[in-house]
Amino acid sequence: MASNQINEAGTIVRDARTRYATAQREENGARGAFDAELQRSGRAPRSEVSVSRAGAPADVAELLGTDGEFVIRAREMFDGDRLVQLATTYIPVDVAEAAGIEQVDTGVGGIISRMKEAGFDQGDTATEEISLRPATADEAARLGLTEGSDVLTINHIGSTADGRVVEVTQHVLAKGWTLRFSVPLA
Repeated sequence: MASNQINEAGTIVRDARTRYATAQREENGARGAFDAELQRSGRAPRSEVSVSRAGAPADVAELLGTDGEFVIRAREMFDGDRLVQLATTYIPVDVAEAAGIEQVDTGVGGIISRMKEAGFDQGDTATEEISLRPATADEAARLGLTEGSDVLTINHIGSTADGRVVEVTQHVLAKGWTLRFSVPLA
């Protein structure tokens, strides 16, 4: 089935093959990958963002290689009026300060573009770990799911060429997503 037919049926396509490419994230003034993907498919993306400083869960702090305080960007991401994704990004304070990403609107291309401009280029590869788990009571209520319903989670880990992890984003997806990947066969 063609992707436009999938989109017309109400499914959002998250295309891992291209979503983080600079040209894709910045297309038509988009504020990041989610914004660009939904715009490209004729949808109405909207995000509600809060930015704070706090500690991170132990597994995230371990990935980031440090304890302590992080800049946390918590987002509710909408397709029109429908909440379709929760995303929480944890960023080391020095990276966030250098990249100027503690405000709600981080500009065209989002935080990955601001990090690149500040010398924290994530290069050509990010790691994403996908799992299926029961929604927490809070997630279920916010996403309009029955408590205990399964949700897809994606942990996005962005690193610089020298191996420093500069962001960990935890995505929680509601119903209605298609994840698209390409993998080498050799």
